Amino acid sequence: MTSSYSAAAIQWMSSLLSHRFGHALRVAPSDARHLLLFSAHSDLRIRVVADPATFTSRHGNLPCAHWHGAREGWNLALPGSLPAPGVGFLPEPLITCDEAGMTIGYDILGLAFWMLTRHEELTPAETDRHGRFPASASHAFRHGYLERPIVDEWLHLLGAAMRRLWPGAPIRPPDFSMQVSHDVDWPSRYGFSSFGQFVRTMTSDLLYQRDFLQGLTAPLIWAGTHTRLRRGDPANTFEWLMDVSERHDLKSAFYFICGRTDAGMDAPYDPEHPAIRALMRRIHERGHEIGLHPSYHTYRDPETLVKEAQRLRRVCAEEGIVQHEWGGRMHILRWETPTTLHAWERARMSYDSTLGYADRPGFRCGTCHQYQAFDPLEDSALSLQIRPLIAMECTVVAPRYLGLGTGESARKKFLQLKLACQAVAGSFTLLWHNSELETAAKRRLYASLLE
Repeated sequence: MTSSYSAAAIQWMSSLLSHRFGHALRVAPSDARHLLLFSAHSDLRIRVVADPATFTSRHGNLPCAHWHGAREGWNLALPGSLPAPGVGFLPEPLITCDEAGMTIGYDILGLAFWMLTRHEELTPAETDRHGRFPASASHAFRHGYLERPIVDEWLHLLGAAMRRLWPGAPIRPPDFSMQVSHDVDWPSRYGFSSFGQFVRTMTSDLLYQRDFLQGLTAPLIWAGTHTRLRRGDPANTFEWLMDVSERHDLKSAFYFICGRTDAGMDAPYDPEHPAIRALMRRIHERGHEIGLHPSYHTYRDPETLVKEAQRLRRVCAEEGIVQHEWGGRMHILRWETPTTLHAWERARMSYDSTLGYADRPGFRCGTCHQYQAFDPLEDSALSLQIRPLIAMECTVVAPRYLGLGTGESARKKFLQLKLACQAVAGSFTLLWHNSELETAAKRRLYASLLE
């Protein structure tokens, strides 16, 4: 914990606000307990209470107050009181005005710093069987705000304060968007399996899934995936996914595994396989995105992650595939702050979209806006962009997590999160695996979310 925010952190805050509001803003320290927010369009200043001792802490054992903005004449982005992590109570009124400008009695910028840099994950007290920091251990889950983008909600309030104080400033928040992506763990249900694995999968389809037609066609798919994926393969949903995205003017991103650091957890295919090359060419021809899905152990192994990124770029270059940015997501959502950040940075990737939870959907970083990564240990900003993951299909659908199935309860949960993103003009980032569309109910659910 520190008594003041570093110069690098303050510069990062300035960049965050300028990007968010489309207007050049500057943050500067006023004294030990306040930060000042400046606009070139006015001599009036916004003075924000600063609490670096709280918001540079490496644990989640913080109090959490609530603010009722409507009582003070402020419209909030989402209904109800607004959670305020880090404090046990808030001053009343929270926002005051004087001849110098406006004062906000809560450290909005510190909250953003603490949430976006994942300070509470620097020394996690709990991890799951994959070494992941679970949602159930987070401050957000324990205090009931995981499904709210609270950083965005507080910045929405800050934007409203700026408009009141600086009515002539060109403050332009971004528009709502959707970003859909697909981790390609299994491009084929049978095609890249060993004989033993193929037999086990086919037997399961026949005996447990009662899918006799699929079981009977399985040998043809397994033997026939030489140069292209076969029609009728239940995991070969790539054309359908691109069709749905294009109907809604969206671009799908497909993230490919390019290494094998754990034979039991990683994919059975290689990016050099003719069928995978053909698939990548087809994705590129249709104007969609190809990205990286680093193998199981790379979240703590930057050197191997770099090699896998180079392998993906090499295969794409050989196929004439050129992209202006390269991004992706860690396999199984494995992540270690800040080790994994630096792995992506060293690999010269444009963005990462891992930071959501496997066990609960919601706002792990408190935001649905893309932002610049910052390493709180080295106290430095990175060129890497973080694109938070809001929801993964199995988190909502699968029995091992929320277990809401594919009916109306699941649709309502996804839409609740999507509407929260809309309320703060963010981006609803949805992960749906290509291999998780084997039933008509799953396809209907997925398609409905893009409406």
